[in-house]
Amino acid sequence: MYFPQFLVGMSATTVVVAIWAYIEASSIWTALGWAILAMVVLQVGYVGLVVRLIVRRSEAEDAGTASVDRTSPLVFRDFY
Repeated sequence: MYFPQFLVGMSATTVVVAIWAYIEASSIWTALGWAILAMVVLQVGYVGLVVRLIVRRSEAEDAGTASVDRTSPLVFRDFY
């Protein structure tokens, strides 16, 4: 998952949640609270996905099926 793509998606989702909350509650503070809650939930989900990628890669290396050149430095191409 690309981080810039995630940021655009998170921003769009947050704006939609804020607008929806404002329409439903007619309160800026309620809309702000829901938007912050949406951002926190999305960030927790993103961190969970990154951790899952790291765990899966380490499990693949343990099984010997990883296609990583052990002579090269760490490659973070999965995290862009």
